[in-house]
Amino acid sequence: MTDLPDWPRLQKALAVEAERGFQDLQGSQYRFSEFLTLSFGNKLPTGDRDQQRRWQEFASRFAGYAELSQGQRQTLVASARRFLRELRQTQTAADAPPAPTKKIATSPLVAQGRRDYAPPTSLAQSLADIAEIQQRRSLRHLERLGLHTVRDLLFYYPRDHINYSRQVNIAELEPGETVTIVGTVRRCNCFTSPRNHKLTIFELLVRDRSASIKLSRFYAGNRYTGRGWQESLKRRYPSGATVAASGLVKRNKYGITLDSPEIEVLDSGNEGIESLKIGRILPVYPLSEGIPADAVRQAVLAVLPAAERLTDPLPAPIRQQYGLIDLGRRSPLSTFPLISMPSAKPAVAWFLMSFSFCNSASWSAAPRPNRRRPAPYLRPPAN
Repeated sequence: MTDLPDWPRLQKALAVEAERGFQDLQGSQYRFSEFLTLSFGNKLPTGDRDQQRRWQEFASRFAGYAELSQGQRQTLVASARRFLRELRQTQTAADAPPAPTKKIATSPLVAQGRRDYAPPTSLAQSLADIAEIQQRRSLRHLERLGLHTVRDLLFYYPRDHINYSRQVNIAELEPGETVTIVGTVRRCNCFTSPRNHKLTIFELLVRDRSASIKLSRFYAGNRYTGRGWQESLKRRYPSGATVAASGLVKRNKYGITLDSPEIEVLDSGNEGIESLKIGRILPVYPLSEGIPADAVRQAVLAVLPAAERLTDPLPAPIRQQYGLIDLGRRSPLSTFPLISMPSAKPAVAWFLMSFSFCNSASWSAAPRPNRRRPAPYLRPPAN
């Protein structure tokens, strides 16, 4: 069966059976229980995995309708009527065009109030003298990466970027995309896994104007299994709160979800997103084991004002010829770009051209045997 269920006929049969006292009425062709068994026995062409399972369960339950007591029949008919109403509402919402995405702007990271901390005074300043880095206790992590001065940190380039800047409706999610969604908390739960007592599972049901989605995060370790910690996590996401979530869309056996999502509660539906990750193009740095990625991101953000002091090694005529931006503007762009990915191409082109230029200069100053080696040639980017 590929057609949708005959909603009016099913609902009418259930209503008449309830009005007549659950007597398993005889129709023109089938008894009530036979008609329901046949109807629910056909494959449901729409619906998620849970709806498909419940649909099949009703077929088996109505097959044994004749053996049920009066009270059991009443309960079964009432459950079937509720299920059909929910299923029809879901189908109606799926057929309707999705509501336009409510865009929530991200607040500029570099400009947003870092008034409590003095900016770096020079490129040679030690990271140990940066108040924000001291307060976050990230100095030991930076030293393990060989980063000791402001200049070291500014030239510690990301190895990749994750684009969380695209906001979409929940109904528009496609597996494999990295996106941001904004919705309202419908339900929140946090509990210890019954199969692994050292694993805590956090579940959040979020709904926007187009659909709903269940987000999950997993916390391994005994420190997360305490009931106090779990209840405090649940209190962060009260029912009705507006949240923004970013992550990679994937499909599992329960449907569409986000893989290990980053979640932030917004004070109001119109508030800007101030998270370091959510709704942004997120830099991914090369790290060593045990070093948190956010430690490097926060440290880079703390010294970004010093990028204005950088001297560009590329001569101005070369930058103009190839349409490259100045180093002082390029450094924040390549770390925490606040614009779309296509607009970041000048920063990437600058990096490649600067690498070629500096290598050419080092080769020209090298001993004569090495100077015979040709410098790499980079073609200007195509328009």
